[in-house]
Amino acid sequence: MTPLRQRMLEDMGIRNFAENTQLSYLQQISAYARHFGRSPEALGPEDVRTYQVHLVEVRKLSAASVGIATSALRFLYKVTLKRDWALEDIPMPKKPFRLPVILSHDEVTRLLEAVASLKHRTLLTTTYAAGLRVSEATHLRVTDIDSERMVLRVDQGKGRKDRYVMLSPRLLDTLRAYWRSERPRLWLFPGDRPEQPITKGAVEAACQKARRVAGLTKPITPHSLRHAFATHLLEAGTDVRTIQLLLGHRSLATTSRYLKVATSTVCATRSPLDWLPAPVVPTPETPPAHF
Repeated sequence: MTPLRQRMLEDMGIRNFAENTQLSYLQQISAYARHFGRSPEALGPEDVRTYQVHLVEVRKLSAASVGIATSALRFLYKVTLKRDWALEDIPMPKKPFRLPVILSHDEVTRLLEAVASLKHRTLLTTTYAAGLRVSEATHLRVTDIDSERMVLRVDQGKGRKDRYVMLSPRLLDTLRAYWRSERPRLWLFPGDRPEQPITKGAVEAACQKARRVAGLTKPITPHSLRHAFATHLLEAGTDVRTIQLLLGHRSLATTSRYLKVATSTVCATRSPLDWLPAPVVPTPETPPAHF
């Protein structure tokens, strides 16, 4: 390990970055150094710009992917190397705003019923019932189920924050039936090796297989169930602040985007067309028989 890589790793550790974030940043900087065949210490703002152009025009990466590389570069030069560059020297791409695709209650039911594996079906059911991220669902432990208080503990979710979410009585029955069948010990949903949790890839594959079996045409990922959780709660009258706490969002603005897809707020609003006087529509004449 080079001294620069070690220092950057230490800087991220001091700031308590998540392990996945640390790994991602190191990978991005390694790719950046390989592209030029030189140490990042010897490169400047113009090289950063050249690399960003390469990511966009040659590698055709999305704004989100370029943003990850940019965040890593900003951390390297501003924190680890302490360069006095302006933020404009490493511009952050603007991400396009896209609304999530929302599953209806019927589509959620069809998707879950199409999952053949008891473990996969229970995990996806838990994801929907508690609005979990897939990484949070895969890392649930048996001890995170608190049937006395009827809550699920989410240990170190995104942003390294703990939170509690409701434990539905129906979900509790589902989890108990699953536990009697599978008898998990440490991880609620263990992987191929019991000492490791199930992988996100395995959950994604199970979700895609269920989508095909159920005959659903919408693009669906495990995260779609989290979107459905939030939207269905909003449509049922739950206030946005409560949904924010359940989802573990840092900003209320992030949660508020579900207002744009909730049919209770969008479809229930009358169009101004309905306020216009009804036009007098002449009765069409009977067309000739040969028409």
